[in-house]
Amino acid sequence: MALFAAVVFDLDGTLVDSAADIQLVLNEVLADIGREPLTLSAVTAMIGDGPGKLLERALAAGGTDPDCASVQAAALVERFIARYDAMPVIHTRPYAGVAEALCRLKAEGARLGICSNKPEGATRAVLGQLGLAPLFGAIVGSGTLAGVQKPDARMLQATLAALGVDGASAVMVGDAAPDVGVARNAGVPVVIRAGGYSRQPAATLGADAVFETYGELPEVLAALRRQRC
Repeated sequence: MALFAAVVFDLDGTLVDSAADIQLVLNEVLADIGREPLTLSAVTAMIGDGPGKLLERALAAGGTDPDCASVQAAALVERFIARYDAMPVIHTRPYAGVAEALCRLKAEGARLGICSNKPEGATRAVLGQLGLAPLFGAIVGSGTLAGVQKPDARMLQATLAALGVDGASAVMVGDAAPDVGVARNAGVPVVIRAGGYSRQPAATLGADAVFETYGELPEVLAALRRQRC
């Protein structure tokens, strides 16, 4: 099987379904300031660009002026992060077949990494509580590089540097536009999981390939690698 030397994954919406826990904590923070709770579907559509944007979108959905929402969100970020870090895995679960696919890729020689806009501490906590952390040689999240988030190429470049692999032999696996953006900006091919938290259909994101189930992923990656050799 043709292999990529490194496979770097997004977390939320790609490896794990975490929307219900994010909704839980977000609604607690909104309640603190007298706001109405948001539905799971509304929160799911807000995920992907880090906690600051999540809060900004939530406040704007409640009627706050966009400029004011940005300022107010910045004041609430640390509260949200602290609460989420304390309880990141209540409802969160890996998608079907994730552990098996990761173990297969690792057994076949690929180095595995995480590149997520979720804060690094929460990312590590989720992976640890789900028993997935030992599979990854590098974990880069929001806050790992001060002020840097996907689609900034430095996020993926830092992940690959920690794995000791260059972009020419790596691939990004995600579910949404920031994942495609960071891969393109870093010159790395990208594969998208359909059914994640993308606000656009997976087929329209401009990825090199799309998959639906984790049983398909190793073969999808092998076919893409052969195309690029």
